[in-house]
Amino acid sequence: MTETLPATGKTRRIRLADGTGPVLAVLAVLLVALAFAGPAYSEPAGYLALLKRAAPLMILAIGQYFVIVSGGFDLSVGSLVTAEVVIAARLIDGDEGATVWVIPLLLATGALVGLVNGLITTRLLVPSFIVTLGMLLVLDGAVFLWTGGSPRGALSEAFRVVGREGFEVPLLGAVPWSVLLLAALVVAAVVFMRGGTGRTLVAIGDNETSVLLGGGRVERLRTLAFVLSGVSAAIAAILLGGFAGVSAQVGDGLEFRVITAVVLGGVVLGGGRGSVVAAMAGALTLEALFSLLNLLGVAGGLESAVQGVIIIAAVAYASVGRIPFRTRRST
Repeated sequence: MTETLPATGKTRRIRLADGTGPVLAVLAVLLVALAFAGPAYSEPAGYLALLKRAAPLMILAIGQYFVIVSGGFDLSVGSLVTAEVVIAARLIDGDEGATVWVIPLLLATGALVGLVNGLITTRLLVPSFIVTLGMLLVLDGAVFLWTGGSPRGALSEAFRVVGREGFEVPLLGAVPWSVLLLAALVVAAVVFMRGGTGRTLVAIGDNETSVLLGGGRVERLRTLAFVLSGVSAAIAAILLGGFAGVSAQVGDGLEFRVITAVVLGGVVLGGGRGSVVAAMAGALTLEALFSLLNLLGVAGGLESAVQGVIIIAAVAYASVGRIPFRTRRST
């Protein structure tokens, strides 16, 4: 696909960002397969329901993308989601009026956890894998001590509106509010990544030394990536709380699922390459794949195996791509 430049008459080729094309092709195949596998997908409502289920994972993928593309990891998002839902239920406890101040508090808590992860990683030079793994354990332990394994309180109806309800659109039917929120975040993420800060984040993952020599604020930007990841986890928690209710296991495994989604979207572990749109498409593809497996009657335990295969294959592919040709030939 090309477009003509008005001043020069020359053409400029418009192409998708690296990794976006393959994951979109896989997603298209899965969406078509779903139409044949389940009658629910014969109408737009079925795909809107898929987007509604995938929205929390896609929002998590946005935050995880910022961290991974800048050269880090955030393993704490699953535990943070659980902690946010438990905190919300305990503080609201069915009080509709409390929703107004609890939601900003959840967003601030997510930002604070991300800030702690970022500062320890950048200022104390502790690997992000270790820092966020430690935060995962801290949050898990705190939730267990606070709830005794059984969450208390209840979420208000106002809190659950965004994750559970929607609005009517002609021809499409009921469009979930979570899909509208997802669309707004997609636009915001794309605009952010096209700006100077977003491009610098990618450059940090590719060559941190060059960014430092160019005067880039590497520590601040990496910390910002963790803060954005924490906020995305808080938003995902609000949607999951509204959709699934209160549970001490609501975020279990989300950290691995979102990393799988991001690498499925072609984002290179170690940073420096990848598209935020492809990362979100990877999350939707993963959700579509699991929905298809469920319709086909495949055991749910296969999900972990599929995630493991995707991560290993993605890392192996990226590693092979970085090995010089002569080295590969000699081995």
